[in-house]
Amino acid sequence: MLPTGSKGRMPSRATSPFPHYLRRIVKWQQMDIEYTFWQMLHLCSSPKVVYQHTKYHKQTKNQWARDDPAFVVVCILLLAVSTLAYCATYDRGTGHAVFVVFSVICFHYLLTGAAVATICWFLTNNYLLEETPNSHVVEQRVEWLYAFDVHCNSFFPLFIVLYVLHFFLSPLLVAHGFIPLLLSNVILMVAVSYYHYLNFLGYDVLPFLEKTTVFLYPIGITIILTPFFILIGFNPSRYFLNIYFSQ
Repeated sequence: MLPTGSKGRMPSRATSPFPHYLRRIVKWQQMDIEYTFWQMLHLCSSPKVVYQHTKYHKQTKNQWARDDPAFVVVCILLLAVSTLAYCATYDRGTGHAVFVVFSVICFHYLLTGAAVATICWFLTNNYLLEETPNSHVVEQRVEWLYAFDVHCNSFFPLFIVLYVLHFFLSPLLVAHGFIPLLLSNVILMVAVSYYHYLNFLGYDVLPFLEKTTVFLYPIGITIILTPFFILIGFNPSRYFLNIYFSQ
């Protein structure tokens, strides 16, 4: 069962949107695909605009999380296509390709996303809620499904860089030498840093949270680690491709 509350404060009473969300996954006709691609485009160019629309969604639907699973479904399809492109280029056979596609979708996107969402959901509801002196004010809390939405939003630009752009640059990035080593680490640093920046924006837009700059701290860690990886000769492109496609 997904987490819905935490100890300490009394949460506002609301019906969980998760069952309705799951039912809509199999109803393609009810998904707003056009709005999904609009969000994806602006997450790469003007992410604050996307979260401004999140405020409108709260006003009209009385929940921060999406009630439309189209974003998740489209991301899964795009992940499958990009992973198949890697498999067609580097893989040994159909059976292994199926395994790679399944593991990328389930582990890289869904399971990792669920873990990140749960951690952020726990941190925000237990440590980052703004104190409300008026006890009669209805308390708001971060919905688990919204935390997963934030991960999905943050993941898409990372997907564009580390799955799509990386695919076209991979012949260069996996080569030996300082330039491939440098480019591979810089691309990884940019993608991971932007992921955490979007993660910060997702929680900073919530008016009942404070000290959300804590979500920017991983960017500093990423920037510090990058020169270290370069100095020790760690090439992330070669490392991760070897995990799935080593002979």
